[in-house]
Amino acid sequence: MDKIKKILGKDLELSILIGITLVVLIAAAAAFGGSMYSGRNIQSMAFQIPEFGFFALAMMLSNMVGGIDLSIIANANTVAIFTAYILNGTWSFGTEGAARVLLAVTAAVITSLAFGVFNGFIIAKTSAPSLIATLGTMTFIQGIGMALTGGSSVGNIDPAFAEFGKAVFLGLPVIFWIFLAASVILGVIISFTGLGRKLYLYGGNPVAARFSAINNEKMSILVFMTTGLLAGMAGLIILSRVNSAKVGYGDSYLLQTMIVCVIGGISPNGGKGKVQGVIIAIILMQVMSSAFTIMSLSPYTKKLIWGIMLIAVLGLNFAVTAYSQHKTLKQSMKNLQGALQK
Repeated sequence: MDKIKKILGKDLELSILIGITLVVLIAAAAAFGGSMYSGRNIQSMAFQIPEFGFFALAMMLSNMVGGIDLSIIANANTVAIFTAYILNGTWSFGTEGAARVLLAVTAAVITSLAFGVFNGFIIAKTSAPSLIATLGTMTFIQGIGMALTGGSSVGNIDPAFAEFGKAVFLGLPVIFWIFLAASVILGVIISFTGLGRKLYLYGGNPVAARFSAINNEKMSILVFMTTGLLAGMAGLIILSRVNSAKVGYGDSYLLQTMIVCVIGGISPNGGKGKVQGVIIAIILMQVMSSAFTIMSLSPYTKKLIWGIMLIAVLGLNFAVTAYSQHKTLKQSMKNLQGALQK
């Protein structure tokens, strides 16, 4: 029992998140019965989680270095447009079948990395706040997609690629397993490697990181390059599921990824957070989203609820932080009094 209390006390925010998630899961089961946790609905949620999940991981990384990446949705959509043009034969350069799919995926990876490096380079070299820098690149990347498509969707993609988005392995979508694998790899890197320790230090205190022989500019470029890649993965998944690409798809995801990161214990100021917290928050958000769908709530009502949730969680995090600081200060004063008495 003492050991459990020690673990809970060590990560109070994660413990609160787990508790809230369990309450929501039980409440959803009580309110909607079998319709919420039927095999069909669970599989449906597993299909929806990856595209949103990759966006959330990208936002998480940018938050962990004290920044934000507003361009992730534009990145994903424009990457999907490039990929769609290759897969429908417009830019296929004579390739067909597996060769065309390989060319499309390669182009998507290169393009998403390029967008990410572009973000990181601007932030690193100009010292511009990531909010302003990525707002600019978001508009620029959206402009590329709009210029290519004129605002219309790009479809008629290779059927082999479209089937990938529907493929199932062990009862769950293949894209879900890919997201799960990416989450585990990212979690291991952040929590158990030297690169992860550098990431926390850079996000928590860039000045101290510089004096610790960490190249802040390279770290910034690396982080935003990775967020770009994760956003590109989301774009590929969206394309495989929807069978078309369009500027503006999934704009509501931007607000939801911010909510997920805050709920998941990621500090917007940087230097704090874990992948597991974000994964739990993604599950929580997906269950709530499914509940909203079952209740037939309008998109406007959903946005109102997401906004209220963001404000409420920020307030809760403030209260938890204030309580922890008060508790630490009280313990320090107690230790000091004990030392003086001796």
